[in-house]
Formats: sequence, C-alpha cells, structure tokens
Amino acid sequence: MKPFPLPTADLAGHGIRTEPIDRLAALIEQHIADGRYPGAQIAVARHGKLLLDRSFGQARTGDKPQAADADTLWLLYSNTKVVLATALWKLAEQGAFRFTDRLSDHVPDFARLGKRDITILQVITHQGGFPNAQISRDAWTDRTRLKQSVCEFTLEWTPGSRVSYHPLSAHWALAVLIETLTGQDYREHVRQAILEPLGLARDIHMGLPESEDARVSDMYEPNADGRGIKPLAENNSNTWRRAGAPGGGAYGTARGMAALYQMMLAGGELGGVRVLSPRMLAYAIRNHTGDRTDDYMGMPMHRGLGPHLRGHTATVRGLGAIAAPTAFGHGGVGTSYCWGDPESGVSFAYISNCRIPDPWHSERLDVVSTLVNSAIL
Repeated sequence: MKPFPLPTADLAGHGIRTEPIDRLAALIEQHIADGRYPGAQIAVARHGKLLLDRSFGQARTGDKPQAADADTLWLLYSNTKVVLATALWKLAEQGAFRFTDRLSDHVPDFARLGKRDITILQVITHQGGFPNAQISRDAWTDRTRLKQSVCEFTLEWTPGSRVSYHPLSAHWALAVLIETLTGQDYREHVRQAILEPLGLARDIHMGLPESEDARVSDMYEPNADGRGIKPLAENNSNTWRRAGAPGGGAYGTARGMAALYQMMLAGGELGGVRVLSPRMLAYAIRNHTGDRTDDYMGMPMHRGLGPHLRGHTATVRGLGAIAAPTAFGHGGVGTSYCWGDPESGVSFAYISNCRIPDPWHSERLDVVSTLVNSAIL
C-alpha cells in the first residue's frame, strides 16, 4: 500500500497564523467538555504539505472507551459524495460518459416511471426530482437488487425544475452508473481508480473492511430530552459499515480528506500522481445551479458536480461567512465539513462523532471555518 502522500510541515512556516488555530482547538475542547460530542479530528494542508493533524477526546465511550488518535476513522456521512464524485469525474474525462447525457442512455431501465430524460448533471446537482427515494437494506450490498431498486425510483417533481438536496438517493443512482460503465462494484472502482493511486486507501474507505473495525469511531446522537448523548445504533452496525453507501457511508481521517482536497487544488495531482486533468476539475468545481435556492437547505448552495461553492450569497452551509467565493467543499450531516480554497491553496477537514441537528450544527460550522479562514495569510 502506498504511503500517505503529504509530507508534514509547520503551520507558521507556511502562512497559517497559529492564534486562530489555537482558538479552534480550545473551541473543540469546550464542545467536548460541554458534552456536545465525545471526539473530533481536524487537519489543515497547504501546497502539498500537511500542516496540522490533531485528534480530540474519545472515539468510543462506554464500557470500553477508546481515545481518538491520528489513525481513527470517522463516519464521513455526506462528505462521501465528493469521494464518489472524483471517480465520476475520471470516468467522464476518459470518455465513458458525458454529464449532459441522460442517465438512461447508460442504464436503460432507469427510464421507467417518467425518468427517461433526467441527465447525469441533474442527478449530481440535486435536480433529479427523487430526493426521498429509498433503497432497501438488502440492496446495499447486492448489485442486482440495487440496480432494480434505483430503476424503480419514482418522481416527486419535474426533474430540473427545482434544486433540492437528495440525501442518499441521487448517489445510489450514480453508483449504479459507475457499476454499469465499469463492470465493477462501485466501492472497488473508487478504491482502484482514485484512492490507491493517491496513497489514500488507508485513510478513506467506501465499504469498510472488517480488518479496519478497531480504528473506527462510534457515532452518537443527542438524547431526546437534549441531555447527554447515546450511540446511534444503525450507523454503528456492521451492516452499515460494510455497505459504504455512496451518498453517506464512507469512513475517513481528517488528514485523508484534507489530502483529497489538496489533489483538487493542485489540478488533479497529489504526491506526483495525476488522476485528473485541470480542465476536468475546473468543469466539475463550477457553480452549475447559480443562486437558485436549494429547497432542502433553504439557501442557494451553488452546486458543483460533487462539492458546492461559497459564491457571493449572504449565507452558505459549512464554508464560513468569510470564505473566498471560489472556496468549495461539502459537509456530513450534523457532524463535519471539509473544504478547499483555490485562492490560498489551503484545505481543511473537521470531523466529529455526534450527529447534532440544526441550528447548533450549522452555527458551529460557520465559527469553525471562519477561524481557519482567519488564520490564512
């Protein structure tokens, strides 16, 4: 297995003020002391160097507590969408499909129930019209049943008429596209096409192997009365960990996600290995939905083909109020956010292990990202 691709260096020597980062560390420690989440991990990288990789608190609580450390793997939730997107960008660059193609051009049975004309671009930018479509649990690891289930998705509104976040459904459809185009399980394809070449196969997993279970942080959620937290049983199950749901089920380290975003900031290359072209990345990390409001998020999200961008609107999820308009990233529900900033070359990842609802979740992400942005010189 290839070694991790980013050499380490110091913050101050690479244009990062340490005082705001110290404030961020103190904030995370206060969150843990307040019982908001048991543990967290952050990483900062710039210009191909890993400048910060720090873990906080507990990966697991209870009878057998386990401290978080640099090798802890965290549930990425919807940060997974960006991992899957990188494999799609590569396939498009190789000529396997065009994002303007209809999904049914490649998966003919997807045309059922009025879905014939939905484009792949509409699916990946959350305009597909089936945000709440579900996959049965027995289809998570059965490729035939998965394809059948995706093709039976029903529309809730006219594709392209709205932007509304598809939490899991769109990326199940995109996983089927990858499997149809490659003949491989989508999880294996992501690993072989992207993660292994970049040296990130130990730090990002889509479909967690049993051999990595000891590294995994459990996931938690607040108790119904708001006092304390409890394990989130479904997301701690072996079934969930093995499934690697393409829209929300990958596991990773903060350093791994910061490195993946360094690849994007460097025009498709990391550690001397090129997996994508600069022009493909420029096309993928572009605002394809303008200032249209995402109905689910309640604000414009400036959707790219995977990540979303900061843009110029008053608010946006996760990136922070003072982020550069070209900054891009994605979050994980109630827990995390990862981003890259083309203007500075900085990438950042913040991951915690308790799924906390809004408004607190979004408010803390804004503060966290603002602290990091304020540190950049």
